[in-house]
Amino acid sequence: MSVVLINPNSTASMTGAALAAARRAAPGTRFEGWTSREGPAVIEGPEDGAACIPPLLKLVDRASEMGAEAIIIACFDDTGLHDARARASCPVIGIGQAAFHTAALIVDRAMVLTTVSAAVPVIEANICAAGLRHVVGTVRACGIHVADLERDPEAAIRVLKAGIDHAVTEGAGAVILGCAGMVDVIGPLRRLSQIPLIDGVAAAARLAQACVPALTVRTVE
Repeated sequence: MSVVLINPNSTASMTGAALAAARRAAPGTRFEGWTSREGPAVIEGPEDGAACIPPLLKLVDRASEMGAEAIIIACFDDTGLHDARARASCPVIGIGQAAFHTAALIVDRAMVLTTVSAAVPVIEANICAAGLRHVVGTVRACGIHVADLERDPEAAIRVLKAGIDHAVTEGAGAVILGCAGMVDVIGPLRRLSQIPLIDGVAAAARLAQACVPALTVRTVE
């Protein structure tokens, strides 16, 4: 089998973008991308998160039964992560959690830049649950809706760049991009930014590769 990346929302283009980002981050590891077609179109806050959990867990069950070596939940809110882990027979990695732990390994202080204000309390609670509030101390919404990341990426880059610049002035050593939909803008933002930018999809892909070394295809010389 492979690592199954599950997008808990029903927007297939976001699944494709996240899958491509995972494959770039962990070459040699086999990834599949699954879209939760019964989920909401986007996840922006706790109500959307609650709505997406039942169909998400159906896909977790299916992936586990099919022999997935690991599962990645590609929503920065780590939606349904606890329940998914309780029922899966393989490691389940949330992209938010992966990003927080990656930040803690490389800097003393990081900030999350997410989409809308409704997502902030959810992300803050997840940071506290991971015991990493001393590193990831600030979560800020930039006011961009998830769908707008695809609809107008150039405008999103301008707004996110301003948020990153503000984080620098506040002393952040890294900025975590707090939405799976940001995978397609992180490249341009890295070229414009002075500090490390952390993408949760890439972080989760690399952790999956590390957790399940048998997934890596090695060339025998």
